[in-house]
Amino acid sequence: MEGFKKFISNLFLTLCAALIAPLAFPNPISDNGWGVLIFIAFIPAYIAINRSSWSYIWFEGLTFGFVFYLVYNFWLKTFHPLAILIAPILESVQYMLLFPILKSADSLFKKRGYIVQAIFHLAYLYITQQGFLAYPYGNPAAALWNMPYLIQSASIFGIWGLCILILLPQTFIAESVTKRIKLKNRKKDILIYSIVFLLNLLLGSASYYYYLNKDAGKTVRIASIQHSADSWQGGYATYKKNFETLSSLTMEAMEENPEMVVWSETAFVPSVSWHMAYPSNALTSALVEDFVNFGLNLDVPLVTGNPEGVIADENKPALLENGEWNRTDYNTVIHFADGVVKKTYRKQHLVPFTEHFPYQKQFPRLTALLIANDYNWWETGTESTVFEASGFRFSTPICFEDTFGYLSAEFVQNGADALINLSNDSWSGSVAAEMQHMQLSVFRAIENRRPLLRSTNSGITCLIDPSGKVLDMVEPFIQTWHIFELPLFKKTGTTFYTRCPDSLAKTSLLASVILFIYGISLRIKEKRKRKEYEYFEKLLADDDRYWC
Repeated sequence: MEGFKKFISNLFLTLCAALIAPLAFPNPISDNGWGVLIFIAFIPAYIAINRSSWSYIWFEGLTFGFVFYLVYNFWLKTFHPLAILIAPILESVQYMLLFPILKSADSLFKKRGYIVQAIFHLAYLYITQQGFLAYPYGNPAAALWNMPYLIQSASIFGIWGLCILILLPQTFIAESVTKRIKLKNRKKDILIYSIVFLLNLLLGSASYYYYLNKDAGKTVRIASIQHSADSWQGGYATYKKNFETLSSLTMEAMEENPEMVVWSETAFVPSVSWHMAYPSNALTSALVEDFVNFGLNLDVPLVTGNPEGVIADENKPALLENGEWNRTDYNTVIHFADGVVKKTYRKQHLVPFTEHFPYQKQFPRLTALLIANDYNWWETGTESTVFEASGFRFSTPICFEDTFGYLSAEFVQNGADALINLSNDSWSGSVAAEMQHMQLSVFRAIENRRPLLRSTNSGITCLIDPSGKVLDMVEPFIQTWHIFELPLFKKTGTTFYTRCPDSLAKTSLLASVILFIYGISLRIKEKRKRKEYEYFEKLLADDDRYWC
């Protein structure tokens, strides 16, 4: 009975953490979220982890992961009925594995296990951003997006240094509570953390004001067109209507003499390059011709999301004998000028399940279910393209891609002076959902000290300067345009993060392996010493009986 009561109390603490943490991020109550909550949100969960038995710890992790992402990613229900289940289930499995690992840190290290817990948790956060299932949403550091003095260290450590600052005090408090360690016995720990936090704050303040007040060598006037269309509708009538809205808004913006026009992800459909090379359907070909003529008369470069159709098998003709097209598609951005597609960027990190599923042969039933639910998949791009137009170089991470630090770093490594993110979050129907996406973009600007322009279908369209300040946020879910003055700085150089992306996270992963092995060895030595002690204690007892 006592064990059951403890299980219920631990489950209650876990649920408290899972419900408090989403409030730190943009949510249905607050579009900005209450970021300060992220510094206390995980304490109940850590206490539950330290107190829990090995028999139930996995269930507590399962509960936390499912409830947290169900509440935090509430907007996935609008995306698709399957998505609101798939994401929480996948995350709950990951947390089911994480909680025992965090408990092992507390069990293996009797002194300062809280430090090891924070390192293990950081390594976990990094691992979950790798591979097919990579999902950066929910990273604790994102909650600090509107605390500019705190987050400037991202130019060195990325979001990972901030994660450590967030996690350490919470693992510290949890360990102090569960092991009943008095704070007066941990003055040194508190002092060291306070010094590091204060240095981060002071240096961050200096960096923020430096980049905030830095004079740009030049600015580029860019017209961002927000056409706010229903992204789930398709067909010729919809494509034509969207094009008419985009072209109309663009002509209004052209009166302000922009040097470039940017539309959003997949703003224009059908594929320009395919239908210029292989005209087929009369209506579709006519629509592409209208686009080409519009671009020719624009007098400035047009950058837009546009699906790219290419020949799937080079050894076969475009139209196969069975009447099907020999075609495969990429989610792309095109630079259109002088009546031609000058250059193309193909999306490299596709959204799992909805844009990409590499395990079709291994999971045929799941594949059939996804296809039945109207999921369409793209091919994966391989090159971090840098465009050049209007006198500057820029790269265009597409939608979800600006949530990954390493991708933006690769663009800047390749010579990008600025980042222009083309997104389509209109399907969410939620400002909070769009804000959750935008808040991660803030870190890409700071990490690389490059301006980042977000040109979106329905929000959040804005400019983020190299200090991380969000400028000229356009009202979401309306059809409009805005002229952004994109600042370009001379001799900016590259940041440590740009040169060595995610180095702290990779170090934490290596440290986690070493610490785990070291912790196991300590326990083995401890057991060996205990056995030796018990053996000699028995010998002494036997000697006493003999002499008596």
